[in-house]
Amino acid sequence: EDEQIVAEIMRRRFFPAFISHKAWEGFHFAGHEIRITETTDYYGAVVWPSALVLCYFLETNSKQYNLVDKNVIEIGAGTGLVSIVASLLGAFVTATDLPELLGNLQHNVLQNTKLKCKHQPLVKELSWGIDLEKNFPRSSCQFDYIMAADVVYHHPFLDELLLTFDHLCKNDTIILWAMKFRLEKENQFVGRFQARFDLEVISNFPSLNITLYKAMRKGRMKV
Repeated sequence: EDEQIVAEIMRRRFFPAFISHKAWEGFHFAGHEIRITETTDYYGAVVWPSALVLCYFLETNSKQYNLVDKNVIEIGAGTGLVSIVASLLGAFVTATDLPELLGNLQHNVLQNTKLKCKHQPLVKELSWGIDLEKNFPRSSCQFDYIMAADVVYHHPFLDELLLTFDHLCKNDTIILWAMKFRLEKENQFVGRFQARFDLEVISNFPSLNITLYKAMRKGRMKV
């Protein structure tokens, strides 16, 4: 079953039939052809398999996780694929990443959502752990969903990443997080994450070494 679903996910990707001056990949999600411009200058400027896994989940579970008119933020948006798919599914999306990635992110988001979405997505700078209250004040930022794909890897900002999740998450916010397991240090992040959030595995893809999680804040009021 894992291999069948993974094969279906990977069939959503297509490549240009001719070589152009800009490297791009194509994807079929949410009834649209999405073209993503990439660059090899940064880790965040290419599409990683975790993003495809999350996009496929959003599309195939759109009734259970109805994004229409929902307020969504993606952290570490990279090329913008997840944000684009969430926008095409009806969400009001804020796509965030480091300042050096915003140009390519803005290009991809605008190219693939203009006049196609109910809500035009926003692109904003977010450096994990820095000026969170200034740029995303708790009093006014109410996100229904936080989305993240492949944000845990060999980088020195895991503490800041956890702080960012914590800052953006309200009691009723749902986190959808696709993680590729690599090295033990990064894998230990899951245990630290569970100290603050209730974590549930909603999909697992052993052939890709990727797990898709749903999380909510611990200690929230339960109806």
